[in-house]
Formats: sequence, C-alpha cells, structure tokens
Amino acid sequence: MAELRFNPLTKDWVMIASHRQNRPQMPKDWCPFCPGSGKVPDEFEVYKYDNDFPALSQNPPVPDDVETSIYKTKPSYGKCEVILYSPEHTVTLPELSESHVRKLVDLWTERYTEIKKDENIKFIFIFENRGDVVGVTMPHPHGQIYGYSVIPKKIELELESAKEHLEKTGNCLFCDMLKDEYQAKSRIIFENEDFVVFLPFFCEYPYGIYIASKSHKNNLEQFNEREKDNLAKAVREAAGTLDNLFDYPFPYMMCMYQSPVNGEDTSDYYHFHIAFYPPMRSKDKQKFNASSETGAWAHCNPTAPEEKAVELREAYKKYIEKENK
Repeated sequence: MAELRFNPLTKDWVMIASHRQNRPQMPKDWCPFCPGSGKVPDEFEVYKYDNDFPALSQNPPVPDDVETSIYKTKPSYGKCEVILYSPEHTVTLPELSESHVRKLVDLWTERYTEIKKDENIKFIFIFENRGDVVGVTMPHPHGQIYGYSVIPKKIELELESAKEHLEKTGNCLFCDMLKDEYQAKSRIIFENEDFVVFLPFFCEYPYGIYIASKSHKNNLEQFNEREKDNLAKAVREAAGTLDNLFDYPFPYMMCMYQSPVNGEDTSDYYHFHIAFYPPMRSKDKQKFNASSETGAWAHCNPTAPEEKAVELREAYKKYIEKENK
C-alpha cells in the first residue's frame, strides 16, 4: 500500500507506505552504496541514487478504495532520492574536504533544478538523518531528497508567518530574525562571508543550530560560486562543531528549507536556511520528543540557548584547531 491520507484535524497529508516495512536488513559485510556492490559506479565522488523503497514515486499506485466524506486519499506522487556523499563507507561529512563538500552542494543544486521540472512537485526537501538514535540503518554517508506533491504543514505555517510579516512590515521575517540575532550576538556560533551559523532564540533542541544565508536568497539555484563555496564550508564546519562537542560523531537530522516550486511566488518572503535537530541534550542523554512535543506540538528545551551557544563556540574552536594542525 502506498498513498497519501488526509488528516482532517490538522489539514495535513500523511504518507502511508506499508511496503517500506518489508525492506530487507542489509548484511553487515555488504553495502549497496559502496563501489563494487553493483548498485553504484565503481568510481564516483558524490552520486544520486534512486531510492529502492520510495515512500513517493512518479508512477504511484491507485489509492485503496477507502475514502469517505471526511477521509480523503491521494496518490503517493513524488520523488525520493538518496544522495551519496562519498564512496568511503565510514567517512563523515566534516572529514570530507571543502572542495568535496562543494561537489555535494553542486549535486544538491542540480537535483533541485531537475526535480522542480516536474510540475506536480510542490516542495523539495533535502535532508540527512545521521546516527542510530534517529533510526539510521545504513552507516554509509548519505542524505536524501524528497519531492512532495503537497506542501507539508510545517512549511505551510512558515510560509503563512513569513507572508504575514512581509505584509505588516515590508520585510522578510528571516532577515529580521537575523538582525535580532546579530544584535544579541550571544547565540551566534560562527560565520563566513555569506552564511551565519547560530542557535536561534526559540531553539527547540539544546544544540539545534541553524545555517542561514546572510543575503535574501530563496534556494540553491540563486547562489553564486562564492556563496556555494561558503555554503559548503558552513555545512562542513557546522557538522564538525557538533562532532567536537563530545568527541564522537553527533547524531542529528539536518533539514534544508527552500522556496516551494510550481506554485505561488514566495521569493519576497521565504529565506534559505538549514536547521539541525540533534536528539541529544548531553553526551549520553537523549532529548526525547515526548507527549508535549508530539501530542501538542508544544516543545520544551531543557537548556538555555545562550548557554549552549558558549559550548558550541568552544566546540567550533576545537574543530578549527584540529583542521589547522
């Protein structure tokens, strides 16, 4: 079974993908993403791989005949891709060179451009799940891209807020947020010429850093060559900062937010940013999304962002010192 089902309480669509439950457990001594597996080229640096068990597809099955006057279904239309960061099975993102991560930025951009050609796709979501804690079963360094046929509820809420702010003030909401962060200074971790990395005022996770474009850009396609270089640098150093908090590969969910495609023009009010959602509140304690977070969407951060920003700046300093040795 593969279809979208409408939740009338939240006005959101849920992906039903029961076929993914039967995904095989990969043997410990074999990886489909490694050269020699027969699944990928024998030589590559970064690579796009079509998901073997996609939750969404461009040729989806007809939904089951289960609709009622309240419960609606849609075909599970969309695109699911895997983005391989490297042919090396155990390398981590911060261990890759800046030039290598720049190739990753170029591949992200290339796939964004290609996927949006499908007019049925409305939002393109680039992300990475990292670590056992977030359910990763494939340690080979990789991320994913989902192309949705509907705009997810969280993105819809962000768009509504950003548009409302523009109508009230004439300004981009995210640009104004950055002004407040620069004024406060205490939550900024590091920056380069084109991007700033910070722990936002409203941070839901103790180490939930954001990467934001300093200029008002909407998506990867709008960045020039220097900005792409600096995005690669910021992503690499952000992941390296997290890894140097407690000297082990820190689990996280990295999510890239860009303007929707094939719909309303949001260029005046939507702003490119990346958010990290690391599910740890200390070296050995997990921050669970429990009843309040899950049932009411009422998040509780057990730490103060200003205090955790101090730890993150020290971790960033440690990472840079290691890089310069």
